[in-house]
Amino acid sequence: MQVYLKETEILDFSHPNIVEFVQEAITDCADDNDRAVALFYAVRDHFLYNPFYVNTAENELQVSKVIDRGFGHCIDKAGLLIACYRSVGLPSRIGLAKVKNHIATERLEEYLGSNVLAPHGYVEVFVNDNWRKVTPAFNESLCTKLGVDNLEFDGANDCLFQAYNKGGDQFMEYLEDYGHFEDIPVQFIIDIMLKTYPKLKTQGSDGITIDLRETL
Repeated sequence: MQVYLKETEILDFSHPNIVEFVQEAITDCADDNDRAVALFYAVRDHFLYNPFYVNTAENELQVSKVIDRGFGHCIDKAGLLIACYRSVGLPSRIGLAKVKNHIATERLEEYLGSNVLAPHGYVEVFVNDNWRKVTPAFNESLCTKLGVDNLEFDGANDCLFQAYNKGGDQFMEYLEDYGHFEDIPVQFIIDIMLKTYPKLKTQGSDGITIDLRETL
């Protein structure tokens, strides 16, 4: 379990901004279950999900950078939640998967040439003597806009992407699971993206950068 508690260059949970964020989130928590739940909601709703900015440079994936930006894509938010969990002694790791978005963001789909999202990042946290899978990506306001129920986490059950929206239409579909990793596997992420999206190219040593924010 110790490898899932380590601080790393990317999961830099001793950064003062993360320490402050975590302490505020767990103020009223009595036990590990409370802390696991409180930190999930803090990351889910205090940081907006934004799929239009992806940067695989390690310094951009650093959780202290994510907390400064105030937004992130699924891997950014997963990394932040993992760092928060590890900082309070909850073993955690990142899981990566391929998912299909049945309500795609048109500009992103056009840019990537696909409505498949790979890799999608989620979190596995060890709480109540079990590994639980949780997805902190979609904040509450985004779920309202998309017409889907919020993902809820109670510490006792998995909390993964919504399969259907409130109208009963298919929303997110898990296609493949790549497994879990003790740290953010930057090169693996780059390799999967290049394989999934042939149109993408690496931008030097930083890997891949996608920035469509100005088109919104």
